[in-house]
Amino acid sequence: MLYPLTFQPIFKERVWGGRRLEQLYGKSLPPGVPIGESWEISDRPGDVSVIKNGPLAGRDLHWLVEQHGKDLLGDAGLQGGRFPLLVKILDAREKLSLQVHPPAAKAAELGGEPKTEMWFIADAAPGAELYAGLRRGVTREQFERKIHEGTVADCFHRVPVKAGDAMFLPSGRVHAIGAGLVIFEIQQNSDTTYRVFDWNRLGLDGNPRTLHVAESLASIDFTDFEPSLLRSALVNEGPVIRRPLVRTPLFMVELIDVKTGVLKLNKRRMQIIACLSGAMQLAHEGSSVWLGPGEFCLVPAVLDQVTVTVDSAATILRSEAD
Repeated sequence: MLYPLTFQPIFKERVWGGRRLEQLYGKSLPPGVPIGESWEISDRPGDVSVIKNGPLAGRDLHWLVEQHGKDLLGDAGLQGGRFPLLVKILDAREKLSLQVHPPAAKAAELGGEPKTEMWFIADAAPGAELYAGLRRGVTREQFERKIHEGTVADCFHRVPVKAGDAMFLPSGRVHAIGAGLVIFEIQQNSDTTYRVFDWNRLGLDGNPRTLHVAESLASIDFTDFEPSLLRSALVNEGPVIRRPLVRTPLFMVELIDVKTGVLKLNKRRMQIIACLSGAMQLAHEGSSVWLGPGEFCLVPAVLDQVTVTVDSAATILRSEAD
């Protein structure tokens, strides 16, 4: 019954957002508003992705989890009774707030959910940078003082980035996305964010956005100094080149360059395929779907011998939940 699934994106207006998702990927954005996030695969309360292809079109992802959980997920576990991952594209026209997500050991106590994530840089303006972790030697006392002085950004490690770079962000790592970046984000299914500082700007409602200083201080890993971008060796498999990016107890992500021909997805695991560039066809027993840049497909675990056909060069971001 299941087949390669695509979903209708859910667009999120953000004060720091822009219109790049329309320009880069042809997304049909709501007119006249800054869109910062496109939730491509989501099972959040109130924000559940709706299937747009095949016989199940109109059903949603949470229905799939409830009715076909084992066939959909295989060995992957649920997150609070829901699909384990949340997959987005972010468009940061301006800098995001300096923020942190609570680690698992603190989340319940603070009334939130842990959130580990990774970023893949799809597009970057000249001079773009990430904020990730603390500058070496910064103490909690210094950090608190800088919050009150309005200069806490001085405590953050800043990392210049370009398209093709990637960063891992475990819960507890302070971070922010700099201006001029489009990012593919693979994350634990959570939407808890504690803002440390928001550049003294107003929100979409014209009021200062809420800060969460006490929760942030309880969540930050004050031993997390100057993390590096993800580095890994390339694995050459003829017309396919793989670059492992991250493997955690929650998820794995790899980058795959396909020059031409067919890539077989026969692992019998739930997989998410994101097209970064080029075009590709995913097919299984008579069902097929075409993906272009900025489009995603969920491959249910029950499917075997799913083939990805590429006529010319294409780049894929492939994820699994553990």
